Amino acid sequence: MRATPRMGFAMTETEKPVLLSIDARGIATATLNRPHKGNAYNAAMLEGLIAGLDQLRPDTAIRGLVIRGAGAHFQAGADIDWLAEVAAYPPEPAFAASMATTEAMRKLNEFPKPTFAVIQGACFGGGVGITCCVDVALATPAAQFGITEVRVGVAPTPISTHMVDALGLRQTRRYAITGERFDAAEALRIGLVHEVVAADAMEARLAHIIDQMMLSAPTAIAMTKTSFLEANGLTLSPRQVAQLAHEGWMQRAAPEGREGLAAFQAKRRPAWYK
Repeated sequence: MRATPRMGFAMTETEKPVLLSIDARGIATATLNRPHKGNAYNAAMLEGLIAGLDQLRPDTAIRGLVIRGAGAHFQAGADIDWLAEVAAYPPEPAFAASMATTEAMRKLNEFPKPTFAVIQGACFGGGVGITCCVDVALATPAAQFGITEVRVGVAPTPISTHMVDALGLRQTRRYAITGERFDAAEALRIGLVHEVVAADAMEARLAHIIDQMMLSAPTAIAMTKTSFLEANGLTLSPRQVAQLAHEGWMQRAAPEGREGLAAFQAKRRPAWYK
């Protein structure tokens, strides 16, 4: 699929944390673009993702959105250096950082057009959240997954509802509490991804699925997605978003959060390990 520039999107500025392109059929691609950090998210990446979703949502020419990660990894969760910085923020900007994470996930989950994720390498924390929020998730056999926030003393509240919606409470409890890593085969078994596809066959498989989707009427797709979420109570109210953001902020700023981030940065086990 050949990308063509559209007004308002960063097409060639490789320093941008989110690169957006649109092909001739109206399929947008958002590439998470911090490969030197495993595409770990920070404030700039969250802002870029939110801005992109807001611009794409009302555009009737857009038929779908593919999310990719630049380089070897899909998305390695939050940038630990950024989290440590945020932990020292005063209340208002610290809460705003949690709100940005929660809002980015909500907007992706409630995006009215078909969404796809192509997952390779690391997919941890927020990467798992993105995977839970898209309509179709494809992974290469070598992909590795983990809901690892608790390992650094923080809670995955911005993605908690989306994980339970996608995986069910039983599987979410195990992996969000233990922080275990798991492979693509396990991700397929628990329903986190829809298919595991060889890396050299991924583009052809994605193109086929998108071609099948293009046979479906855009407004009917949007109505179907909305009905699935709203009729089953899977949308988040502003109050719920604020509550999830508040809980994440409070745990990050708590002694455990500070110790976990410090331990990770020092490459040592946290004080609570016995």
